[in-house]
Amino acid sequence: MLFIIALFGSLAAFFVYQNAKKRYNRTEATFSLAGFVIAIIIALLQCFTMIPAGHVGVIDFFGKVSDQTLYPGINLVNPLANVIKFDARTQELKEEMVVPSKEGLSVQLEISLLFSLSFENANKIYKTVGEDYTAKIVVPQFRSVVRGVTAKYEARALYTAEREKLAREIEQDLTALIGPRGVTVEAAALRKITLPEGLTASIEEKLKAEQESQRMQFVLEKERLEAERKKIEAQGISDFQKIVSQGISEQLLKWKGIEATEKLANSSNSKIVVIGSGKEGLPIILGGDR
Repeated sequence: MLFIIALFGSLAAFFVYQNAKKRYNRTEATFSLAGFVIAIIIALLQCFTMIPAGHVGVIDFFGKVSDQTLYPGINLVNPLANVIKFDARTQELKEEMVVPSKEGLSVQLEISLLFSLSFENANKIYKTVGEDYTAKIVVPQFRSVVRGVTAKYEARALYTAEREKLAREIEQDLTALIGPRGVTVEAAALRKITLPEGLTASIEEKLKAEQESQRMQFVLEKERLEAERKKIEAQGISDFQKIVSQGISEQLLKWKGIEATEKLANSSNSKIVVIGSGKEGLPIILGGDR
């Protein structure tokens, strides 16, 4: 619209300029010429549009939406077309809702959805849904998916580590619904879960009992391993004693005794020799000072 106004304004200024020139009215001619130049500049500027960072432009030419989307930066466009700018950055949708569990309990849930508009499918969103696509498809589908997924899980699952599995299932189901329409689901984060009164305490008691049971199993396993270690150690000592006892004979002991006696006898120390009893008794040599 501004292009048409500027175009008509430039024509009017040019007509005034021609008439002023014929009348030799320099002041009027100067002002009309300046108006003509300004109008032409404004008209030319309408041939360009600037898309901010993180946004995408959709070209609507009198109801006909172009299949080409405009990316951030300066783009050359039809000056008569209307350019609709969509925010394609990550957006957060916070919801507080009461959802059912598998047992039929009502659970109060606070959840956030991170999503963004696809650059390539922005024109599809504009043609099928419009500019207010968040309120028309994202919010209703998100609420529906959350209630459908939580109904598959027990309330205890929302309170334990299974909540991560539940969040991933919400992301997958929601992506299958709104992904083809041009909306990218980035994450679904469970921020706060409020269970019915009394249920939280019972769940905590059950979790505490399970943790205690796991601790006792750990202690028993530790004791079992220690018993195995001691058994292996005792078996090793027993095997060593058997090997040593089998390798020591009477002849070996007598020979070792003779060797020791010979070494003592050959030493320079003074000594006392005690003759052993029996025919096989070895002498005992008691050493003295040098």
